[in-house]
Amino acid sequence: MRIVIDAMGGDNAPQAPVQGAIEAVKKYGCDITLVGDSAKIEPLLEGADRSKITVVHTSEVISNEEKATTAIRGKKDSSMSVALKLVADGEGDAIVSAGSTGALLTGATFIVKRIKGVQRGALGAVLPTKGKNGVMLLDSGANAECTPEYLLQFAFLGSLYMNKVEGVEKPRVALLNNGTEEGKGDPLRKEAFELLKAASDEGRINFVGNMEGRDILSGEAEVLVCDGFSGNIALKTTEGTAMFIMRELKHILYKNILTKIAALLIKPGLYALKDKMDYNKVGGAPFLGISKPVIKAHGSSNAESYCSAIRQAINFAGCGYIDAVKENLEYMTVKKAEKTEE
Repeated sequence: MRIVIDAMGGDNAPQAPVQGAIEAVKKYGCDITLVGDSAKIEPLLEGADRSKITVVHTSEVISNEEKATTAIRGKKDSSMSVALKLVADGEGDAIVSAGSTGALLTGATFIVKRIKGVQRGALGAVLPTKGKNGVMLLDSGANAECTPEYLLQFAFLGSLYMNKVEGVEKPRVALLNNGTEEGKGDPLRKEAFELLKAASDEGRINFVGNMEGRDILSGEAEVLVCDGFSGNIALKTTEGTAMFIMRELKHILYKNILTKIAALLIKPGLYALKDKMDYNKVGGAPFLGISKPVIKAHGSSNAESYCSAIRQAINFAGCGYIDAVKENLEYMTVKKAEKTEE
């Protein structure tokens, strides 16, 4: 298994991706290709197992400020573009990048390409929930405007991922909406509901109905379908709320001697909660619907996060997910009624 790393993407590059790659080689025994400025990467590899790590030199980097399409088309020798091409050409089984989300999606679409029949690639962020499986929020930012057919495909893409990669037997699929009752929402949500219900009635997915924003982390679904605009707002709101709660909890527990004693007593529980909410242990968010595994790591990823993302990429590449999507494409496409002549 060879994982290709965009070693120049993200806030902590190239130190974090290189250190994460070294750790992943030790833990998982995988082969790694680091793509980026070799003059900056090579000194960081001193003492590493070089039989497992290859460096591919590139001269350009895509920044978050650049327009995605222009950057991918204009910077052919960027670390991201070259890493994507290596995977597209079969010289790697998956790619991990903490670079620009828009550029990575654009590059994945134009260079690696979507699975034939998939209308849009989607970003699937997995959030912690009351249950052990987590919930995949799909789409969480790649497609601001969607059709009901896109949402139907997202449901299949997310359900198959949670089954094949995360091992959930019958992932429950919900539709993010402004109410739980059938018939709620705007035309997009109403039409998507009917398509999801029909697919569920056929036994193709396990659709459990609408879900309100307050129930995202309830553990009542493993896949939450939405357009990218709503999904990104939900994702950022959830992340911000979690950060606020942890910050306020720390302030309360270290306020005086009594609260510090209380903090010591509940320390194991606090660390367990912190670990559950720590994105560094999750890895990254997969782009689903692409013909090869593409993992988007958090922009501020550290070495631990990269190592987790590499583990995720290994699982993704080896579980048969993409073949499962191809096998289910006929059920993911809405068949238009043929016009009949009167």
